[in-house]
Amino acid sequence: METRIPKNSAVMAALLRADFTTLWRNRRSFRLVLIVPLIILISWKGLIDKLGGVFVLSSCITIGLTSIGLMGYSNSIARDRDRGVFQRLRVGPVSAWTIMISRLSVQIAMIVLMTVLVFVVGYFVDHIQISPAGYAAGLLMSMLGGAVYLGLGQAIVGRIKNPDTVNSTTRLVYFVFIMIGMFGEFGVLGEVIEKLVIWSPYGVVRKVLAASLAPATWSLETTWALLASIGYTAVFVILGVKWFKWESK
Repeated sequence: METRIPKNSAVMAALLRADFTTLWRNRRSFRLVLIVPLIILISWKGLIDKLGGVFVLSSCITIGLTSIGLMGYSNSIARDRDRGVFQRLRVGPVSAWTIMISRLSVQIAMIVLMTVLVFVVGYFVDHIQISPAGYAAGLLMSMLGGAVYLGLGQAIVGRIKNPDTVNSTTRLVYFVFIMIGMFGEFGVLGEVIEKLVIWSPYGVVRKVLAASLAPATWSLETTWALLASIGYTAVFVILGVKWFKWESK
């Protein structure tokens, strides 16, 4: 009796349904990831006149991208690997790239949703207005920036197998990126730290986002920041793929 191998499209559709269902069942953490940048956006309303709406929007989106890539993606991968989900999927007629593309598609959907929510809250609550081109470019660059943090999350979960250690490591990296990133960018931590922050993953993503929200401000330095973002993504993804193990043992 001939065994029929399901088409890649059918497998992908089934995986996407399963991954979105899992995301919905874990909606408490899903809401937490989305609400953090919105809370910061609302609480920073008084800074808009001093720092500008573009700075506030780009900072909040960067924080949201960090939450999705580190707190969301890496922890979900580590948890499912520890439960043997990937091991069971690999037994069936499912290719590795299909599994990962499905997972990444869910994260990209979250990035788009988070960015749109920041735009909506920024417009209606903080009265931040940018051009239609700024909204479109900002959404595109948020996906690029998200790739940086998804790649970093992949590298962490690839290097570390224990889900508890992955959780503690991502929390530490998240804290360092947010706290040192925000204060260092203002020059509070000294000139050396300020320069390091500007060209760190946090700094280059925020710079590219800020310039995309106001396309007229795009400069040569922004182009270098864009190239740096692509470079970070490539390095993180290569390391993440090289180190990643499908089993927890």
